[in-house]
Amino acid sequence: MRLSEFWTAVSDEFGVSYGRTLTHDLVLGELGDVTAEQALEKGHGIRETWLALCRAVDVPESRWYGVGQRVPKA
Repeated sequence: MRLSEFWTAVSDEFGVSYGRTLTHDLVLGELGDVTAEQALEKGHGIRETWLALCRAVDVPESRWYGVGQRVPKA
């Protein structure tokens, strides 16, 4: 996942304004008590950050792969 795909997935899932608020304000415990924005700045993986955000706000697993992403082969 590229950073542009992350932001597209955030916007598509949550809307532009709410998505920006979530990534700026919501603390993700599984990434060390940082926000999604801070996680990306600290070098956490983009996909890892996206999945942590999805889990934190109970996005159904069927939508975890984000926009333009294929579900990985089993």
